[in-house]
Amino acid sequence: MLNRIKNKILDLKSDAVYRTALLRHAHNLPFLEERDRIILDALKQEGIYVTTLQELDLAATSGLLHASSELLPSMGRADDSKPDQRWPEIYTVTDLPNFSNWGKEKRLLNIIENYIGLPVSYHGVHLRKDFPNEKQFGTSLWHRDSEDRKILKIIIYLSDVKEEHGPFEYVPMSLTSASQLSYYRIQYKLWRARKSYCLGISNEVLDQIIPRSDWKSCPGPAGTVIFVDTGVLFHHGTLRTQERSAQFFVYTAKPPKRPELCTQYWDNTFPKPDLHQESESIQSSI
Repeated sequence: MLNRIKNKILDLKSDAVYRTALLRHAHNLPFLEERDRIILDALKQEGIYVTTLQELDLAATSGLLHASSELLPSMGRADDSKPDQRWPEIYTVTDLPNFSNWGKEKRLLNIIENYIGLPVSYHGVHLRKDFPNEKQFGTSLWHRDSEDRKILKIIIYLSDVKEEHGPFEYVPMSLTSASQLSYYRIQYKLWRARKSYCLGISNEVLDQIIPRSDWKSCPGPAGTVIFVDTGVLFHHGTLRTQERSAQFFVYTAKPPKRPELCTQYWDNTFPKPDLHQESESIQSSI
């Protein structure tokens, strides 16, 4: 009990420091063009904004797509001994210039800083291939991320994503805000899931709280870009019968509330490919 009280006091102090920092930094937020303010407003109101690489028209996009196309052919060797539970294959590509250059585009950082309200930490990027699965597990369970109070992820589809490919899916913020009874029901179910060492809750459990008809899916062609606060929106990747290729760029405030959860985007949790070696391997096989 004493530890609970101490932790609560520490949380209150941390929140007070956080809110003070927001107020102080409000005068230093970078200027946004009207086209980017549309993205910011959507993030503040809905927690998500969907666009395309073509509409963003960033200078580093061609290099990003070239690097992705070189690496993707080497992915797809996931263990298929458990067809109902195949884990995704993930490369940490944060250190490769064509990926980091896109993730550090000034326009993107300005949008994200205005949304987060504080100086931004760009943690890195995962190149990811997800495989057909028959059962929910891992990030296919419904969850919120907890790296920080606000976590901005940019998801780019590198292949066409229809329902059979497992698009990103979420519940609108208005249905899970703290003013709604559903918020507390979900929190309780998440607490129960964590007690059982699960990341989140299943479709069946969520459907009892918020009906499937209210869930929002984000299918789209290759080049679809999703700006989303995964710490605010209750979300998951849907079950799929076909592969999906995508990349995930991750941003928080500097420093984040829980920095230990951010190391996976640049450390050795997942393999780091050598883009030069991958290119030579592909060329030699042609």
